[in-house]
Amino acid sequence: MEAGWAAVARLYHAWVTGLILFVVTRRGAAPAAELVFRLFRRQHREKFLAGIEKLGLAGLPAAVASAQYHYLSNRIGGVRVEYIPESDRKAWIRYPAPRWMWHGTAICAVPSEVSRAMLRGWHAENGVSLGNPRLGFVCTKQTVDGQDALEGYFLEYDRDLKPEERLRFAPGEEAPLFDPAAAPRLLDGAWSPDRLAKAARNYAIEYVRSALPELVGLFGPAEARFLGGRSAYLVGLQHGEEIKAMLGLAEGGAAGFAELFRRLAAAQGDETLVARDGDGFVLRQRGWRLAPEAVAGEDGFALWNALWEGALAAHDRTLRWRLLERRGDEISWRLGRR
Repeated sequence: MEAGWAAVARLYHAWVTGLILFVVTRRGAAPAAELVFRLFRRQHREKFLAGIEKLGLAGLPAAVASAQYHYLSNRIGGVRVEYIPESDRKAWIRYPAPRWMWHGTAICAVPSEVSRAMLRGWHAENGVSLGNPRLGFVCTKQTVDGQDALEGYFLEYDRDLKPEERLRFAPGEEAPLFDPAAAPRLLDGAWSPDRLAKAARNYAIEYVRSALPELVGLFGPAEARFLGGRSAYLVGLQHGEEIKAMLGLAEGGAAGFAELFRRLAAAQGDETLVARDGDGFVLRQRGWRLAPEAVAGEDGFALWNALWEGALAAHDRTLRWRLLERRGDEISWRLGRR
C-alpha cells in the first residue's frame, strides 16, 4: 500500500503545481498569485490552529510556535525544511532546494509574486490567528528569484503591526546554519512509517481539495473547467506512465488501466469494484475522498475526471473513459474501445 500512497501523492502534487503554472501561462501572474493567496489562506484557516494543538506547540512563544509548526507540518508532508531558533521572539524557517511546491523544472516558470502570495496567504496570518498582533514574517530569500532557498523568520515586534506590515522582505539578511539537534521532533510513538506515508499522501490531496473551490470562486465555473480540467488532463497525460511504474504495473489495454484506477482509488481511500463488460469494464466507486465541499458537484468532479482521461490517453489512445452515472457518493464509468 505504501507504493500506492506515494503514487497518489505524486499525482496530486503534480496537479496542484500544474494548475498554478497553467493559470500563470494562460491568465497571467497576477491572477495566479491571487489563486495561490486564496489557496494558502484557506489552508491556514482550516489547519493552522488545529495543527498547533495537534503538534503540542500550544503555549510556546508565538514566533517559536509558528516556526516549529511550519517545520514539523512540512516534514510530515515530505517537504525539505529547516528550523533555526534565535530567541523567544525570533525564529527562522527555511525551505532549501529542491522545493516541493515547484517540482523539478517547474520552478523556472514561477513568478516572484506567486511565491510571495503563498507567504501573504499563510505566514503573514499566523499572528492574527494566534491573537498576537505583534507577530510578523520577514522573508529574506525566494528560490524563484534565483536564491538557494525560500527562507525568513517569524519576529515579534515591540508594537502591533498594521496589516501591510505583517509580511516584510529583507533580501540582505541570511539565516544561520541549521542544527538538526536543535530542531523539534514529532511526539514519540505517534508517527509510524505508515502514518507518515499516509500523511504525505494527505498533504498533496489537501492542496488540490483547497485549490479547486478557490479556482471556481475566482474564475467562475466555466473558466475553472477550462483551467482546472485542461491542467488535470495534461498532468494525467504526462504522469500516467510514471504512476504506473511506481505501482509496478505493466499490463496494457483496458484491463491494465482498470487495475491502475482500482489501485489508485484504494490508495486514496475509495472503494472501487471492477466488472467485465463485453470488450471493456465497468468501474463503480463508492465515495470520493478528494471531494472539496464547495465544488463537490459537477464542477469539481469534471476537473478531477479529466485526470483519468489524460492518463488513459497516455496508456492507450484507442480506449475511451466514459462517465455512466454519478448519484450521490456512487460513481460509475465504462472503460472500453471507442
